[in-house]
This record gives sequence, C-alpha cells and structure tokens, in this order.
Amino acid sequence: MQRGRRRPGLAEQARRELRQYALRVLAPALALVSLALLPVSPAAVLTADQAAPVQPRPAQAPAEPAKPLPPLEQLQQNILAITRTPGVERGVWGIVVQSLDRPERLFELNPRTLLVPASVAKIVPVATAIDTVGWTFRFETALKTNGMIADGTLNGDLFIVGTGDPSIGGRAGEDLSGWISALTALQIRQINGRVIGDDDALEEPRPAFSWAWDDLGTSGTLYGALNLEENRMQVTVTPGAQPGAPVAITMDPVAMSRPLVNRAVTVERGAGQGLWTEQRPGELELTIAGSLAQGAAPARLAVSVGNPTLWFARALRHRLIEAGISVTGEAYDVDAVVAPDRSTMETLYVYRSRPLSDIVKPLMKESINLYGEALLRLNAPPETPTNDVAINRVGQKLTVWGIPADGQQLVDGSGLSRRDTMAAETLALVLQRTYDVDANSPWMTAFPVAGVDGTLASRMRGTPAERNVRAKTGSMSNIRSLAGYVTTRDGEHLAFAILVNNFEGAGAAAVQAMDAIAVRLASFQRR
Repeated sequence: MQRGRRRPGLAEQARRELRQYALRVLAPALALVSLALLPVSPAAVLTADQAAPVQPRPAQAPAEPAKPLPPLEQLQQNILAITRTPGVERGVWGIVVQSLDRPERLFELNPRTLLVPASVAKIVPVATAIDTVGWTFRFETALKTNGMIADGTLNGDLFIVGTGDPSIGGRAGEDLSGWISALTALQIRQINGRVIGDDDALEEPRPAFSWAWDDLGTSGTLYGALNLEENRMQVTVTPGAQPGAPVAITMDPVAMSRPLVNRAVTVERGAGQGLWTEQRPGELELTIAGSLAQGAAPARLAVSVGNPTLWFARALRHRLIEAGISVTGEAYDVDAVVAPDRSTMETLYVYRSRPLSDIVKPLMKESINLYGEALLRLNAPPETPTNDVAINRVGQKLTVWGIPADGQQLVDGSGLSRRDTMAAETLALVLQRTYDVDANSPWMTAFPVAGVDGTLASRMRGTPAERNVRAKTGSMSNIRSLAGYVTTRDGEHLAFAILVNNFEGAGAAAVQAMDAIAVRLASFQRR
C-alpha cells in the first residue's frame, strides 16, 4: 500500500509562506534599491522605459506667480514686520509717517497712544519757543554794582544778574574772557566787595518731576537764571598704589568748594573700570563710587556742579583774580545775602548771547538737556517765566496750530522725566507744521544728519538714509525714539515719528529696528 504524503506541520507551513512572500514582494523591492544605488545611463533608463512603459500624466498648467503688492502696501507690511522682530516685538510702538508733499499718511501704528518720548520731546517746546521769540532772540546777562569806582577800585559788591542764558562757556557760547576785558577797560584793578550771583529773575534751580536721582550727578541739567559751562565740571580720578586703596580725586580749583564723597576704590591690575557719580537724595555732597584698576590711566568725569548760581559766582571771582583783579570778598548766591536794592545798581557790562539759531543747533544735534530747559522757559511771558506757565503756553500754542494739546503731557523741556508722554501723531504734526523747504534754514539744519553729525553720526552709514535722514534721537532705559524728516527715492518729502517703550531686548535692538524703518522710508518709491 502506497504510503500517504506527510501533512506539513504548522511551523513548516509558516516558513514556506514566508519564502513565497519574500520572492513575491521583497525581492523586487531589493532589486529596485540595488538599481537605485548603481550608476544609471540614459540607455538603461530607455530600456527600462521600453520594458515597462508608463502612461504620462496630463500636463498641468504652471502656477501663476503671486502678484507683487502695491509699493505703499509693501512699505506698510515691511514697517510692521520690523516692529515684530526679536528684541522689540514685546514693546509698545507709536509710529506715524506723513507725506509733506500731499495730504496723505503713509503709515501709522498706535498714532495717538501716549508714550514716554525721551529726548525727542525737545522738538515740541523748541518749536513753540521759536514761534514765540524768533530765531534772532538773545539772552542778556549783566554785571552790576551797588558801589562806586574810584582810583581803580570798585568799592562795593559785583552782581551777576542772569536771565537764563544756558550757553555761557558752553558749546554755543563765549567764555568769561569778554567779561574780564570789560572790567579791565573800566580801569578796575580791585573789587572791595563780594561777587554775588543774582538768579532771582527765574525760579530756583531744581529737578523737574520724576527725574531719576542718578542722573543728577552728571547731567548738569539743573537750570536757573545763571548757568556756566553747561553746569558741569571736570573731575580726575587716579587709582591708588595698591588694590583696596581709595582712589585720588582732583578737580579744577574753581570747583574745590564742591563737596565730594569718595567711595571709589582701587582694584587689581587689569580689572575693568567702573566709576559713576551719585547725587543722593537729601545729600549736598556728590558721591563718586565704583572702582579703578591699579596702574590704569586717570579717568576724567564730567559731573554736576550742584548749585549753578554759586558755581558761576565762584568761577567769575576765580577768573578775576587770575587776571590780576583782586577781590576781597567771597562768592555768594544772592539767596545767602541781604536782598539788594536793585533800583540803585549801576550796570557795568551786558553780555548778549549768540542768537537762538546758534543755540538750537547744538541743543538738537547733541541733545543738550540744559539748553532744552532754557528753550522751554522762553514759551512763558517775561513777567511769569515759570516752568508751569511755560508748559501751559506750549499746549496753548499747539491748539493754535490745530494740534490737539492732549497729545502731549510734558513736565520739562529736556525729556529727562518719565512723566513726559507724547503721541507719535503730535510729533509728526509739529514736524509737518515747522517743515521748511529751505534745507539750509535754522530749523532744518538743527537736526542730526544720519551718518554725518550729532547723535546720528555713526548710524545708517552706507544706506539710502545716509546724508538724507534728519532726525532727533531719544534714549532712556527701555525707551528709544527717532523723529524728523526723510526724502524718498523718488523725491517725496516725509515727516516721521517713531517711539517704542518697554521692549524686551537690548537698546541696540531698538535702535537697529528704528534705523531699518528710516532706511526703508529713504528707499521707498511709489512707481
């Protein structure tokens, strides 16, 4: 009997099915992989195509390219994108770009939002002051006496009567040489009396609301009727012989009476310099703190003079003595002496400042805070030249110009206060109102020029904005601003105002973003 075929077990059946799957599926796949790894010639491809013809897919029409945005819309998207870059995307932006050649606003972002403007705030009180007193206005400061001149001796006190000139001995003024020459021409060789600074024409010098106390040691912005050398003096700091030793502090003889507290120490050779000044609340003394490395070169610091009236009187007395005119009395602030009878005084000399056009230029280009405070006061009438009256007059002037006065809340003329707020729209409207087609006018030439001078000297170089953008800058912690004028690639004139507060990155990121916007405006063309 023929024996029957053995029925395969389950394991053997599984192996047989696996071999069949490998032959049917995996082998062709491995062959394709091997083929893909080998060099392929056109002939081989042709043979494969012939062996396995593939039906061609129906031809598809190419996708139409996206239509470019209109130039103005593209500009608006570009500016918006810049405000959303890392470092500034969390900030609050206020931007207005206004055409000066047609009634059109090219771009705006939070135009009416009140933001802290920093130093671009100077634009508004300067513009209103010029409209009030004119470009040819000059400050006057007088030397007067309550005594008589006899045989080369002035028997009486010498009074310096100020009206608020911020520029004497500074970047926009003359030094005291002319004053000395005037007294010498009167044959005065001796003053048998005191040198008294009379600052009663204006309010007493004091900080404005919400000035940072750590600015008071260096800014020289305490403004009064008498100001000299921008109310700052030079201090030289020299390291000690050994680490841990106090530094040595020296200063000009005129400033020797300025009380100083030395809290700076010498540190190990090669360490970085870290010196700063502090005018601490409630203290008359100026503190110099920090460190200076052993063997380092002496450091020179510009520091606040404290009481500007007393500083002026002491400086003039010192210069008189240097010039050979002896002075028997000391220097005083008028508040420290018995009130003089001004009606009986004789005028010996009147110093007239340069015209306002010469003072505004360094004010704007170099952002001199003291000059900003002086220009604010010019908005007030001579009979009430107070800070508050001046601020009210600024608002009234804006209203006359058709600009809403509530678009700004100024408390000073320098922009130092964090209580200053202003809308980008207000700045843009003031710039539009004051724009001069004459590029050489005092107003247009007062602004820093990109890549050329002032606070824009090193910015936007090598771009269409270089030698084109004229704009005032502003800078405080987490605040940057830029406002002024630019001409586009096709010759259109624009006014712009850009402010950003509370950005999350470094200040350099905000400056870069603002410069990018200004460059984009300079390269804009409508056709």
